[in-house]
Parts: sequence; C-alpha cells; structure tokens
Amino acid sequence: MKTHKKADQRSTTVGVYQTHEEAAKAVAELKRAGFTDDQVSLVGKDSRGDVKTEGSKAAAGAATGAAVCAGAAALASLGMSFGVIPVIGPILAVGPLAAALITAAGGAAAAGLAGGLIGLGVPEDEAHYYEGEVKAGRYVVAVHAPGRHEEAWRILHGLGAYNHETAATTRAAAVTGTTTGATVAAGGKKTVELHEEQLHARKQPVQTGEVRVRKEVVTEHKTMDVPVTREEVVIERHPVSGKTAPHSEIRAGEEVRIPVREEQVRVEKSNVVKEEVNVGKRQVHETEHVGGTVRKEEVRVEKEGEVDVHGDTTSSRTKKKS
Repeated sequence: MKTHKKADQRSTTVGVYQTHEEAAKAVAELKRAGFTDDQVSLVGKDSRGDVKTEGSKAAAGAATGAAVCAGAAALASLGMSFGVIPVIGPILAVGPLAAALITAAGGAAAAGLAGGLIGLGVPEDEAHYYEGEVKAGRYVVAVHAPGRHEEAWRILHGLGAYNHETAATTRAAAVTGTTTGATVAAGGKKTVELHEEQLHARKQPVQTGEVRVRKEVVTEHKTMDVPVTREEVVIERHPVSGKTAPHSEIRAGEEVRIPVREEQVRVEKSNVVKEEVNVGKRQVHETEHVGGTVRKEEVRVEKEGEVDVHGDTTSSRTKKKS
C-alpha cells in the first residue's frame, strides 16, 4: 500500500468508494472514531435524478431517508444537501463540502467539486481526479482533520477505499481478479503474484568517539657538565744561606697581595622547537556484514480428489536446494 507523500502535512484525507453503502459505512465509522460532523464530507451522484434545487435544508433532510441506504443512518445527523454541478449532474453532499458546493439561497452548486476540494487543501491534480470519480458514479469521502491524516486513511482504506495514488493498484486487482478464493473458469487463466521482502542497506555517518591533542608542561631536572677555569696560589719555599738581606732591620707588616679568580657558571634557559606534531583524519574502508529476517511468498499446490496437475509445481526454495 502506498502512502501519501508528506502525509504529516496533509490537512484533508480523501477516499473513493464504488457504492453509496460503502461510503456511508465509512462515514459512520469515522464518527465512531471521534471525527466530528464538521470534519467529514461525502459527495456522490444522486442516483434518483430528481434533485430539488429550490428546497431548504430541512426539505432536503426529509429526502435523506430515501437517499441513505441501510446501515448509513449516521449520515442523517450530518444533514444531506442536494444540488447540480454542471460537469457532474445531480449530486448529494454532506459535511463541509456541502457548505462549499451548495449555495444557501437556492441549493444549486456554486462551484465544482474540484474547487471545493482545493479549498480544503487537496492538490489541484488530485481534486480534478476525484471530481472525475464522482462523475463516473463513485462516492468520495473527505476528512478535513489536520494532524489525523494517517488515522483517517487507515479507517477509509480498511473499509475498501482507494485514493489518487492507490487507484491503479486497486483497479488492477479488480481486473485480474486477484482476490482470495477466486474461481478459474474452464480454459481461463489467473495470475498469482508472489512477493518477497528484500534487504536494503543505508549508511549514515555517526560519531563513535573523539580524539583530543593538547600540550602539557612537564617539569624535569636536567644536568650538564661545563668546564670552568680557576686560579690557585702556589707558594714555593727555598732555603737560602749566606745571602745578605738588603735591609738590616727586621720589621713586620710586609705583605704581597695576589688576586685569585675563577669562572662561575650561570644557568640560563631559552625556548626552542624540538618536534612538530601533525594532526589529521583519514578514511579507512572496510566491510561490515549485516543481515535481517525477510519474508517471501511461495506457491503451494494442494490437490483434492482425482486431479491431474501439469506444469511446474516446485517452489523456488526447493529449486535452489536441488
């Protein structure tokens, strides 16, 4: 089953039914689900053909009993209106679409069904499609309930409705007769389609972690050997005998001063670049094995009584094993 594109943005949900009884049943089910009278509309051709354009809404309501089929009494509470759309002919309408299509003065259709649907937010191409369905004798149920599209479509589709997107599938099923319990006449053929689910892998980037590269200051003690020079005083004494002193007097206080020097080491520090660290990313390609459970349809041929079956009756699973 296809779903509407941008379903969450749709304000009006539309379903088409083959018969008035089916449409009326859908309206009753929608009301039981909590949809109000001013949210649910039903439009279809009036099969009686005796449309009263001059009557009031009360007069039209008197004809509702004849127009509404068995099991559709819930429509009476909504108030049925009648009118004529030039491109469609006599129509009966109920709900918001009735107010949009039928004038208060004379009960004549003021605008086409497509215009009324467009006013409720239905795209123009779809609106003209539904107008054509009503013209062909089918019945349109429209639910104007923003935010409840999925719920409304589930109810409509569950009761047999199709829409602008699913019409092709619905009609193909009707033509091929792919229904449960279909009987094949002599010389006829029916096609049974087998479906299976397939796995599709979709990739998306996700963050699995983070690497931070930052600098820290670490203090450590370092030593180094520095050659230095210092001066020492060397005193040498030699015995002397028989030498006359230049001065005859002996006095104290005579001294010799000798400066003594040495090299002292002063430690200084300076910043130097010792290493460069380049930080970047690269893509690593690898293969992951993923799997899932899928379902598939297979043909099972069962015989009752004396029946000869010709042709390939082997399931696809048996073929693969053989």
